[in-house]
Amino acid sequence: MKIVFLGGQGSGKSTQAKLLAQKLKYPYFEMGELLRGKAKENSEVGNNVKNALEKGNLVPNQITINILKENTKNAHKGYVLDGFPRNATQMAELDSDIAKVYYIKVSDEEAVRRLEKRKRSDDNEQALTKRLEIYHQQTEPLLKDFRQKGILDEVNGERPIEEIHQDILNRVQDSI
Repeated sequence: MKIVFLGGQGSGKSTQAKLLAQKLKYPYFEMGELLRGKAKENSEVGNNVKNALEKGNLVPNQITINILKENTKNAHKGYVLDGFPRNATQMAELDSDIAKVYYIKVSDEEAVRRLEKRKRSDDNEQALTKRLEIYHQQTEPLLKDFRQKGILDEVNGERPIEEIHQDILNRVQDSI
């Protein structure tokens, strides 16, 4: 089963995706982590990724898609994917057999409050604001498509971590 987690930065999607992947014993792919890893490479692609991340921009679609495909190519049983797709171009490249999309929903105020605590080098105020704007403009519209496909589950992300995790586990059990 292939499962996608979406939500704005600071929504807790990574926490929930990791917990579910561990529970299901599925590989976990976090797009931001994959990109930050690539940004550390001393290469043209690595430098392009690093520059985009530091400015709060999305990494060019083709680079993102290539990195994802390289990492998921051997995950035949299924996987948990966090933070992809971010826009319509990326959505067109998403595996067609996605079973479920969990949208972790939190307010921008809550997201910013959480992000200010995590102290990552690309989490400056300007970059955070820009990433949230891009999320609302480019990623939120994708939710409609997932809803129409009947695979979207909206999850209230402004609750304790364990409560959200149990909620998602119950939903996964219902869809197996």
